[in-house]
Amino acid sequence: MLISMTGFGKAILELENKKVSIEIKSLNSKQLDINTRIPNLYKEKDLVIRNEIKNKLERGKVELSIFIESVGTDKETKINKPIVEAYYKQLNELAQDLGIAIDKEPILQTIVKLPDALKVEYQELDEEEWNLIFEGFKTALAGIMDFRNQEGNALQEDIFARIANIENLLAQVPQYENDRIETVRTRINDNLKDFVEKQNVDKNRFEQEIIYYLEKLDITEEKVRLANHCKYFIETSNAGNSEGKKLGFIAQEIGREINTLGSKANDSNIQKIVIDMKDELEKIKEQLLNVL
Repeated sequence: MLISMTGFGKAILELENKKVSIEIKSLNSKQLDINTRIPNLYKEKDLVIRNEIKNKLERGKVELSIFIESVGTDKETKINKPIVEAYYKQLNELAQDLGIAIDKEPILQTIVKLPDALKVEYQELDEEEWNLIFEGFKTALAGIMDFRNQEGNALQEDIFARIANIENLLAQVPQYENDRIETVRTRINDNLKDFVEKQNVDKNRFEQEIIYYLEKLDITEEKVRLANHCKYFIETSNAGNSEGKKLGFIAQEIGREINTLGSKANDSNIQKIVIDMKDELEKIKEQLLNVL
């Protein structure tokens, strides 16, 4: 079964003092590219999150966002009491030396604006809270995997339909082959008839050369290989593992056989079939860019 690299998963947690929203989005990419946007409080768990994404999603451009709606913050501002007391003592002594009366309330308002009067204390990570958030993260991860599977089913249905179209087009080729060969033979004979009659040419050898030339135009092997490649494509898709890169290689081989058919065709009807095959194959290649 094919799996898409496009997906979206979300989980919302209602904790005691905060609401946590977790979103995971992914798009197609040749490799695994992970970007995380998480609060500073949980930064130490970034590697854990990345490893879990790597194990589950394998490939794609992945964006993880964790949003916190909290009654507080992950940091708390407190008065640095020793510093404030030292400032107050010095200012009070200075006022006494200068004989100036000071108003306590305004002076305190001034002191708390001085350097180091306030200090910021960051909250420490609560492991129990993190375990709940991590479970929510895994729920969002499961959601994006389900999304990818659904998208993969849609991709597979479309791609299989196009492979079937190529096989149906291939089945139309034999009806034009006899006329095609006869047309080529007649054209060769007409063009070279006078030359053969007027020149000293070994007619048996010349006939052998014509047969060799016609054999070079034979497309039996290309038809067989193209049919086998289409069959192998379907077998690989149904093998149980989504192998977008491998399917891309098989699509390249399908393209080679279609191109060889076109170069050997020498027939307008077969050329039209080849063009239709190429159109289907290009659409398959576009879809495969999004397959895991």
